Amino acid sequence: MMLDIANVVPNTLTRLKKLTPGSGLELLTYKRDRSVHIVKNNDNAFTITESGFQENTFSSDLKGMKKLLKTLLKREFPRSNKVRMQEIKI
Repeated sequence: MMLDIANVVPNTLTRLKKLTPGSGLELLTYKRDRSVHIVKNNDNAFTITESGFQENTFSSDLKGMKKLLKTLLKREFPRSNKVRMQEIKI
């Protein structure tokens, strides 16, 4: 589904609360050349992988996720108006 960039952080945080461990979300640009993968490890731990301008992996809980998502969206999707969101299973 395509989301407006202003609604990505609140929508992502809502969906992350509902995920089961082993599943996650993938945030992509329209062209699908840059992405942010978020995988739920257990009840309150997530692994975030960014690929695009930089290749990094982070670990965070739900409390620190909002600030980290804002930082990653500014870095990976600087000129995007829409972001593609998909659920992934691992």
